[in-house]
Amino acid sequence: MVDQRTHFHAELEGLEQSIHEIGDRAYDMIQMAIQALIDDDMDLARQVRASDQVIDQMYLDVHNRWINLIARQQPMGADLRLMSVLLHMNVTLERTGDQAVNIAKMAELCHGLPGSDRIGQQIQEMGHLVRPMLRTAIESFIRRDAAEARLLPAMDEPVDRINMGMYREVVALGTDPEMLEWATHTMMAARALERIGDQAVDVGEQVVYLVTGELLDFNEEALDERGSES
Repeated sequence: MVDQRTHFHAELEGLEQSIHEIGDRAYDMIQMAIQALIDDDMDLARQVRASDQVIDQMYLDVHNRWINLIARQQPMGADLRLMSVLLHMNVTLERTGDQAVNIAKMAELCHGLPGSDRIGQQIQEMGHLVRPMLRTAIESFIRRDAAEARLLPAMDEPVDRINMGMYREVVALGTDPEMLEWATHTMMAARALERIGDQAVDVGEQVVYLVTGELLDFNEEALDERGSES
């Protein structure tokens, strides 16, 4: 029995390490996709697509190993909670890679079109915000740090503000059809970055669940806190 449990926990640690690797790859993809868009770099856009194919394979591998492990071991208690979180994070981080691909696709659609430095700077700023969010989410999971995970909603607020203001920036370019086309595609890239921020928050919620056993919605929690202050 001891050997069986030791083997189970070794496999569980292997799954967790694979999740870390998916998160690291997604983290790198975000920056590559943004640079592909800003620099009109189609080689980088292709690298993002290639990296996503690797993530997809890793995702399937983790999923299959997860199914096999839970069928053989039937974990309970804290082990079952960790397995639930690993399954959730596997899906979430794979979708983060998909959002990076969406940005790369917008880069391809923008290829050769004139752009706006102001909007480009805002896209870069969003990247500077969401990548640390993803890193915080992953590190809080590694350290089992619920307090660190709870920082993520506040980190997400400026991402949401920039995304919400992007429409006005696009409309301001309406007199130039080619620049408007570029800006419209770029607005979709901003939306993808906003979704990555949401996915980092989602991972943070899972970390809190793993540590405390409470499955919370950070957005509802923030509303409750604001209500109690009024």
